[in-house]
Amino acid sequence: MGTRELTGAARVAVAAAYAAQGFGYATVVTALPAVKERQGIDDTAVSLVVLLVCLTAAAGSVVAERVAVRRGSRVALLGGLAAQAVALPVAALSTPLVPFVAGLALYGLGLGLVDAAGGIQGVLVQRRVGRPVMSGFFACYTAAAVAGALVMSALVGGTGVPGAAGAMLLAAVLLAGALVIGRGRLVPVDVPLAGGGLAAAPPRVPLPARGIVVFGSVVLAAFVADSAVSTWSTVYLHDVLLASAGTAPLGYAAYQASVLVTRLVGDRAVRHVGRAPVAAATATAATLGLVLVALVPSAVAAVIGFAVVGVGVGALVPLAFSAAGELDPARVDEVVARVNLFTYAGAVLGAVAVGLLADGPGLALAFLLPAALVAPTVATARRFALPGAVAVGERTGRPAAR
Repeated sequence: MGTRELTGAARVAVAAAYAAQGFGYATVVTALPAVKERQGIDDTAVSLVVLLVCLTAAAGSVVAERVAVRRGSRVALLGGLAAQAVALPVAALSTPLVPFVAGLALYGLGLGLVDAAGGIQGVLVQRRVGRPVMSGFFACYTAAAVAGALVMSALVGGTGVPGAAGAMLLAAVLLAGALVIGRGRLVPVDVPLAGGGLAAAPPRVPLPARGIVVFGSVVLAAFVADSAVSTWSTVYLHDVLLASAGTAPLGYAAYQASVLVTRLVGDRAVRHVGRAPVAAATATAATLGLVLVALVPSAVAAVIGFAVVGVGVGALVPLAFSAAGELDPARVDEVVARVNLFTYAGAVLGAVAVGLLADGPGLALAFLLPAALVAPTVATARRFALPGAVAVGERTGRPAAR
């Protein structure tokens, strides 16, 4: 196969990994009510299970960095897919609490491996293509997550708890399928493709800590917003704004639809106007959407606000990973894995902190927390316009000369 065919095959494999990851995660989070019923646990125990998955996912991201440095992100990504494919049947079928918790811990580890290694592989493919493609990968994740939630809804609605187990088993099959697709197609070596022949960075040279913090903070803010909307939008609409049971889920639905559409058009927008303007515009949109939700006590305004937040979150996450991948092309594996750690901090902060604030100033004003975290991205958006192959190719649509 020529370079173009190899790049196309790698792109398909990375997209398959993102899609399998999204489908699997959606089935896990939407299975929680059925899992709670089957295991006979309360809300506190469910919260601890979610925290366990986040912590083991963070550990998986660290492991991905170590594996990628020594053997390449391809190995880390395949290992993460395998871990999830094994873990989900264990969690889906285990009634005893110990194997159930062990299965979810293994799932979290695999989740972190795929999150980090998939981000590295996406950056490498993007560099070889020479134009933005990261939003497309995240669109695969989002579309598959929506499909996973719909499958769970259909199966649980028909058979109850066994349906939830069936959906998780289907997710395991898809993860195994992504593993098979990726074995011969993922980018096998990181540094040569990342640097286009650049020598590896000298040992003991510090990583670009400031850039990691800048783009990691963007990822953290985006995931605080994502977790806040995902966890609390339906509760806010139903309990605070007194929306009907049929109307309350529309906030989350509008949010996810907006995330998906943004990711489908995101790469094209970057090619036309550049990464920094897109980052500034979408961060502004997310901030205004959250402020609208917090300050206008109307169900219609809330649904519109959540949709606008989706524009920001849908764009900022792939933009941040793309920009982070250019901080040190010869050490993209380490940089992306460390930026990925901010994902889990944001997810926990968005779910927990917003909930705690709801008991104080109220759930409406609690949405100002993610707004305050996203807003600074508008001022730092110029950092997204980094030199490098994709930055030059953003406006031309052609691979940049190296």
